[in-house]
Amino acid sequence: MLSAQERFERRARRVRYRIRTQSGGRPRLSVFRSSRHIYAQIIDDAQGRTLVAASSLDRELRKVLEKGSTVAAAYQVGRALAERARAAGIEAVVFDRGGYKYHGRVKALAEGAREGGLRF
Repeated sequence: MLSAQERFERRARRVRYRIRTQSGGRPRLSVFRSSRHIYAQIIDDAQGRTLVAASSLDRELRKVLEKGSTVAAAYQVGRALAERARAAGIEAVVFDRGGYKYHGRVKALAEGAREGGLRF
């Protein structure tokens, strides 16, 4: 029987495999969710570097947010990431939810990024 961590890693590998085969050269929007904060970055896998990043720890977002672990915080992180991506000339990405369900904070981050102008 697999542990919870092993199941999570298996889901993450499965999601990333699908993304790699269907991305069409678009950068990947990767999400990491901890118990206290949420982080997102847009990664160019061809070059292996981060193009844009945002998190609930960012200075300008900390002024607005009470806590970094809420759905509202995730939405604001998505909006901030989309603004930075558009400033960097990125309009279309592939969403990498990792091993997380598309629900709650992960879904709020995606909706914020879409509303900010990213296409995926």
